[in-house]
Amino acid sequence: MKEQLTIALSKGRILKETLPLLAAADITPAEDIFSSRKLIFDTNHSHIKLVVIRATDVPTYVEYGGADMGIAGKDVLMEHGGAGLYEPLDLEIARCKLMVAGMKNAAPVSGRMKVATKFVNVTKEFFARQGAQVDIIKLYGAMELAPIMGLADRIVDIVDTGNTLRANGLEPMEHIADISSRFVVGQPSMKIKHAQIQPILDQLGAAVRAKRDQEAQS
Repeated sequence: MKEQLTIALSKGRILKETLPLLAAADITPAEDIFSSRKLIFDTNHSHIKLVVIRATDVPTYVEYGGADMGIAGKDVLMEHGGAGLYEPLDLEIARCKLMVAGMKNAAPVSGRMKVATKFVNVTKEFFARQGAQVDIIKLYGAMELAPIMGLADRIVDIVDTGNTLRANGLEPMEHIADISSRFVVGQPSMKIKHAQIQPILDQLGAAVRAKRDQEAQS
């Protein structure tokens, strides 16, 4: 009898791009995730369940065994720190960049810079590597407002097209990391359930390669 496996999925944009990859790996939810208020979903395999949670919670659920595997953006994993997790596969979806941004043509900051972000740990590490001390202001959304309202000199945030920055008079200034969604596995689960997890990894890897080849040809 197969042991139960749980895969934690991130809500939002990542979920929409994740489901086709899971389907290519022969894992499909038993009902429409987007029209349901449920958080846990059965699949076409009696031993595999999907749980849909906030992206920022995925690494925690996987690290502490609430889920065996998960899918989360590299930005979330960097902020979490990656303890207790294996990151065996880049799914190459939900691509974007993590960047420092500020008001267009902003003057250099004199004194200690104020930086608004929800990526507190990543931001501290980035500026520490530059030998810069900064005051970090934690915000959860609408980062672009912080420089406009004089709350911060710079922001650190995810940038996709850059349209939101430009629309608010901001511009990207420094590149921190390229971001995409990663498949992560909890260390205990990888040891105990490796024989069941590895085939899923192999199928997902094949699905990612097939998608990449298809995009290259189009």
